[in-house]
Amino acid sequence: MMGARNISLCPDVRAPAASRRRLFAAWFESRALTRRRLPYSKAHDVCSYTAARGAMRHLCCSAEKEWGPMIVYRELETLTRDLGIGAGVLYAAGNRPEAHYRTVSITGRNGTVRTLSVPDPMLMAIQRRILFRLLVHMPVSPQAAAYRCGVSTLSAARFHIGKPVLLCLDIRHFFDNIRYADVKRYAFPPDIYAEPLRVLLTRLCYLRDALPQGAPTSPAISNLVLADFDRALTSWCAPRGIAYTRYCDDLALSGDFDPDQACEIAAALLRQHGFLLNPAKTRIRRAGTRQQVTGLIVNERPSVPREYRRALRQELYYCRRFGVASQMQRRGFCGKETSYLQSLLGRVNYLLQIRPDDVAAKQDRDWLLALLHTQQTP
Repeated sequence: MMGARNISLCPDVRAPAASRRRLFAAWFESRALTRRRLPYSKAHDVCSYTAARGAMRHLCCSAEKEWGPMIVYRELETLTRDLGIGAGVLYAAGNRPEAHYRTVSITGRNGTVRTLSVPDPMLMAIQRRILFRLLVHMPVSPQAAAYRCGVSTLSAARFHIGKPVLLCLDIRHFFDNIRYADVKRYAFPPDIYAEPLRVLLTRLCYLRDALPQGAPTSPAISNLVLADFDRALTSWCAPRGIAYTRYCDDLALSGDFDPDQACEIAAALLRQHGFLLNPAKTRIRRAGTRQQVTGLIVNERPSVPREYRRALRQELYYCRRFGVASQMQRRGFCGKETSYLQSLLGRVNYLLQIRPDDVAAKQDRDWLLALLHTQQTP
């Protein structure tokens, strides 16, 4: 790998807009080709790829076996150009990240209150750039079923259909127990980023002593932090014919096995990574009882729980009979009518994703689409 160059820490280094657009186009095309074999230069121990726009990108080959070629960031200027954000803005947010968050409380369906740390618009924009231009290209374990493009709750549920035993585990205070050192190590590894850039990026994504749940980068980082755990638990499960998936902090294991032993193994592996299981949320479901993974019933085939379907149909019935505005008032929905209809449409589409042959759901979808089209037509 190339040796680290001197990194300019001048807070007003900014890339011109035209240069940012040109370099991002080259960066995007080089990312799309990272799975291909690229020309290798022994003299510099790097892979080089000349993008269509003419910008040169250096790709690291030392980690090719594990990750494939990756862009190496050794200079602050390269990072700011790819992010499209000036160094002054990055350091202004990274020097005092706690000043850019506000606390929001959300009440869940079961009445529990969750406290989120939500970044302000400036830090939110920076974190979204970090997410979509850096983090989404990092390798994630196949067992991770959340926060991944093309992977859904249905994808995870299919691994556990019709199994004799289903074990569901929960990690206690997951995001609060992700350490600064783990974010720096797994999300911004030294093979890809120079040390000052690792510190800067980690500070932009971390808050005090926890990973902020309201930050757009936190879900992707959580998958990266648990990648080694996923591999270790899979290595134990695979020879025993046990299927394992993880949806954020919810672990699911299914097959013909001793659930108590599996729980002990999972707990031991989690302790090695600084996490603990939540015993209150441990569930063992055997064949003949209701087996549920990622909100779906998996006894025979993935299906939406009856309670979900009944509540949705009832809400749509009230909308048809008494009007949408009346139902919004009854529900205490304070937003726009269009937003409420779109939320209903999203729930119907979710039902159709699980059960594409549901005739009643198709009719509900057509009715909602027609109603939305009527409201949006001037």
